[in-house]
Amino acid sequence: MNKYILIPVLTLLMLSMNYTASAQFIPAKFGKGLQIKGVDSTFQLKIGFRFQSLIVADWSLADEAENYTASNDVTALIRRSRLKFDGWAYTPKLKYKLELSLSNRDNGGGGNASEFGNAANIILDAHVTYNFYKNFYVRFGQGKLAGNRERVISSGNLQFVDRSRLNSRFTIDRDVFLQLAAKQKFGEQFLATLSASIATGEGKNHLTGYNGGFGYTYRLELLPFGKFQSKGDYVGSSVKRESKPKLAIGLTYDNNQNAGRERGQKGSFIYNSSGDIVGKDLNTIFADLMFKYQGLSVMFEYADKEAVGGPQVLDTDETVIGEYYTGSAYNIATGYMFDNNIEVALRYTDVTADSATDEKHYTIGLNKFFVGHKLKIQTDYTFIDRAESQNTSMFRAQMDIHF
Repeated sequence: MNKYILIPVLTLLMLSMNYTASAQFIPAKFGKGLQIKGVDSTFQLKIGFRFQSLIVADWSLADEAENYTASNDVTALIRRSRLKFDGWAYTPKLKYKLELSLSNRDNGGGGNASEFGNAANIILDAHVTYNFYKNFYVRFGQGKLAGNRERVISSGNLQFVDRSRLNSRFTIDRDVFLQLAAKQKFGEQFLATLSASIATGEGKNHLTGYNGGFGYTYRLELLPFGKFQSKGDYVGSSVKRESKPKLAIGLTYDNNQNAGRERGQKGSFIYNSSGDIVGKDLNTIFADLMFKYQGLSVMFEYADKEAVGGPQVLDTDETVIGEYYTGSAYNIATGYMFDNNIEVALRYTDVTADSATDEKHYTIGLNKFFVGHKLKIQTDYTFIDRAESQNTSMFRAQMDIHF
């Protein structure tokens, strides 16, 4: 762990333990974190920690007709390691969240990059949410935009070892934003949520300043049969078995004006010959759903991203200085949870790119849940069919523990 993170965290824990006169520890179950609440009820803090140990074996398949030779590789790493702090301050209507990434694989994107102050992207989430009037909420800070469902689902609550190719290519990811949201109930069960946000458009932790445009994100969500158990519309797998069918439908539109990176909030920055960040407008549409009933779960996503005027960005002399990843994709995942908390899951992802290789991913997963997503072992096998390129296979095994 980075010493600059470890020192303040240990200091916080020591102070919390020393000042029991002003705060009390609340016992919690495994996976619920360490909870602290002021005796005067002016704050609540929950501290959590989790990590994922991952082994990946992948191999490229031989094809004599295309002159492809077989090759293989094995990697073992800590995929994610996170510290999480959340709770409320002064009033339960004012909630906050801070999440830090500790592993090298998890906080990339910085290092010697000036756009991030030559530092790693350690801060993932840092935002406050205020329920200022009835069912109206305002959120400010850094966090996940209201994009595709699989991205908003926590990496600790995924049905497979990791997210699909649709997400890695088309997600709008994290950003610094101001969001307004409203929730409304119709009748006995029907729930609707509408949100709108304005963001920097360049993603998390960037320090490049204003680059000539902002990102605007709008999302509508409908739950016709009412709430899921334990917010299960944003949890992979049926770890909570729904006694009645539950359905969530989502639709997102994102307009990233003058996007300065090749994948909007992610990817390489685009510089012209004068050293300025330049770009085009990116428009992204997501449509998704989550369905659960007893041990069955189904999730579907569709994504479409386009760059106004085409994916290539040209300099004043007409040379190509950048190219956006645009196109469309759909992703469907389904699984069944048996009574012994073993799940079999299937996923199919189809990516059609405007100026890159088209891909089809076929994945089968086998999971064992000990304490829901808080303690689990996941495995999956994926066959990747690439158009006009070498096909590959991948096997992954991961253990996730969440205190």
